[in-house]
Amino acid sequence: MASFLVPPLGESIVEATVSRWRKAVGDPVNAGETLVELETDKITVEVPALESGVLSSQLRAEGDVVNVGDVLGEVAAGASAASTPPAPAAAPAASAPPAAAPAATDPKASPAARRLAAEQGTDLASVAGTGRGGVIAKADVLDAAKGAATPAPAPAAPKTPAPAVAAASAGPRETREKMSTRRKRIAENLLASQHNTAHLTTFNEIDMTAVTALRERVRERVEKEQGLRLSFMPFFAKAACLALEAYPTVNALIDGDSIVYHHYVNLGIAVASDAGLVVPNIKDTHARSLIQIGQDINAVAKKARDGKLTMDDLTGGTFTITNGGVFGSLVSTPIINYPQVGILGLHKIQDRPVAVNGQVVIRPMMYVALSYDHRIIDGQQAVLFLVRVKELMEDPAQMLLY
Repeated sequence: MASFLVPPLGESIVEATVSRWRKAVGDPVNAGETLVELETDKITVEVPALESGVLSSQLRAEGDVVNVGDVLGEVAAGASAASTPPAPAAAPAASAPPAAAPAATDPKASPAARRLAAEQGTDLASVAGTGRGGVIAKADVLDAAKGAATPAPAPAAPKTPAPAVAAASAGPRETREKMSTRRKRIAENLLASQHNTAHLTTFNEIDMTAVTALRERVRERVEKEQGLRLSFMPFFAKAACLALEAYPTVNALIDGDSIVYHHYVNLGIAVASDAGLVVPNIKDTHARSLIQIGQDINAVAKKARDGKLTMDDLTGGTFTITNGGVFGSLVSTPIINYPQVGILGLHKIQDRPVAVNGQVVIRPMMYVALSYDHRIIDGQQAVLFLVRVKELMEDPAQMLLY
């Protein structure tokens, strides 16, 4: 019998949440196969079997918080997929239905959905998943419970509208879900940012006419030759790098009573994934071409959605861009990705009337926001940084000169 443990999780990370068991007790496993997935505040860690055998025990349940070195389960060595006897049947095949089928095809479900299904006694095999790849979410379990609920026989002559109120609350009135390790860390980091910085935001707006025309002109060729579907984010990334070069304090950080100036840009891109917000960064973005930046952004975004980010992807960032516009946000005040001192917020492009050369015209406009740490960034520097980004985006040919 061989125990398997929570492995080292990376620099300064000591705990994780058991996200998903990939093998059930009694399943044959081969050396190298993933037994269980652990979710940290930054990445998902797969714990493999060190030798072939049969998973004999799961000592931690999905949703449990575990520390480095904790025992997760045991593998009985010596057996293999080929030699493992089939699971014993509950009884001779007289009247028993084939109940083993659902276990053999374990439905894909999030940890929260599994916990809620267990609490409600809902069979996950009967729930249709609406998540990516058919994964069952907590909302799917709630909907299934509402659909399965059969109302009690109505009284012969209801005297009050109370039954209508009862029908509206046929499902559970509320549910309690323990925060995942990642969600707790996100909450802690956001509070640290608010408590440890002199947080201030300045705003501007950008006429997106010129950059939209440039993007439309080159988009088809770029996609054909480079395999890149060109978005606006690489333009903003390039503009931000040039503005940071002009105003280096926005790319700095505070270390005790010193200011550390970075002579490079590791640009963080906020990515919303199923596991929560993550901010992978592109190393040395300042030295990359606009096309290379676009390819890098697509690569880290895909890794984030697939849960394949590494510690290197998530550490070392110097400045961050977040784009709430993809969700429809018109204006917001982004929170600094502490210990960085600046974050650029992008928003929805919206046609608005603006005055140009004394005439009112309709232009595609975007509000942009720079949240900054006022301890080291003066208001003048913050405003001029944002004005520089605006100038570059409204005349994108300037970016080709650098």
